[in-house]
Amino acid sequence: MRSRALAAVVLAAALMLGAMPARAVLPDEVMADPAKEARARELSKELRCMVCQNQSIDDSEAPLARDLRLLVRERISAGDSDVQVIDFLVARYGEFVLLKPRLNEHTLLLWLTPPLALLLGGFALWRLGRRKANPAAGGGDSAPGLTSDERARLERLLAAESAPDKSL
Repeated sequence: MRSRALAAVVLAAALMLGAMPARAVLPDEVMADPAKEARARELSKELRCMVCQNQSIDDSEAPLARDLRLLVRERISAGDSDVQVIDFLVARYGEFVLLKPRLNEHTLLLWLTPPLALLLGGFALWRLGRRKANPAAGGGDSAPGLTSDERARLERLLAAESAPDKSL
């Protein structure tokens, strides 16, 4: 029993370590100045690998991601600010290169869809809850009640069904 628990812990640790992102930055890409390298790493985390599409260029091993990492470091070495580096890459590759796109007229729908969907879903749940709590007011079953003829017939049927069977 003890060996099973130990094996489970080792397996869980291996899975957690396997889930950590692998940094794809190669030693020959690292800048000599630690402050500039830190800036390059932060910028690389914000930029999308155009091949992998769901990874930053800092995490991707794709050749294009390497080219983008080198381009970021080249622009930093040239004296560009972080904003200038990002603007240069957006001008060259489009807004899609950013993992978190900027809010502008082209991305307005992208930014507004999730909150609107959440609000509409909440409103629908609220309406559903009100209908279940008060079915008469909520427009649930809008069929009218039984007519007096139907009620009389129902009472006769129920009375005949509940009457003791005399045939036994």
